[in-house]
Amino acid sequence: MEKALTVLKELKRSYPNAKYYLNFKTPLDLLVAAILSAQVRDEVVNDVTPALFAKYRTAKDYANASVDDLLKYVGKVTFAGNKAKNIIAACRIIEEKHSGKVPKDIDALVELPGIGRKTALVILANGFDIVQGVVCDTHVIRVSYRLGWTKNTNPEKIEKDLNALIPKDHWKETQWLLKAHGRAVCKAPTPVCSACPVQKWCLKAGVKKYI
Repeated sequence: MEKALTVLKELKRSYPNAKYYLNFKTPLDLLVAAILSAQVRDEVVNDVTPALFAKYRTAKDYANASVDDLLKYVGKVTFAGNKAKNIIAACRIIEEKHSGKVPKDIDALVELPGIGRKTALVILANGFDIVQGVVCDTHVIRVSYRLGWTKNTNPEKIEKDLNALIPKDHWKETQWLLKAHGRAVCKAPTPVCSACPVQKWCLKAGVKKYI
């Protein structure tokens, strides 16, 4: 635990402005952006959402939209058609079962189309400041494995490992910091270890080549 906290402290020095990357103002904005973000760079999502959020402000707005309506705004996002269907279906459930408000319960969230456990954790942590686990995106998975914080490759098992290793009051920032580090230095497939601020605490697990 102490080693992990030292690493997080060093990463915080290197990435003092690390935060959740998707832009949003409301929990509903976040839910929509999170659905759109699957297998897409955050920058692409952030490019399309301002106009989308200006047009669609409530769950009812999305629920009454057609897929073609949404595609006018999100067409350049990967798998845009399926994601538009999920957004509409999720917002219909939110409107019908949750009085138009994004639920603050993980079980209710994962029942929504397009929302898995990782996305539900993202919405709770960043939309409501309800932190129930370390969010394990591709960067967190890669960096935590290389650091030796987990020997697992399954996201839910990795989450359990990180939840056990890291104190709960650091769970939220762990995703931000590991993602920032994964984007800047600990890249796939070749990390830039020569520029790594936490190299001396890293096992380089699974790393075959580095700079």
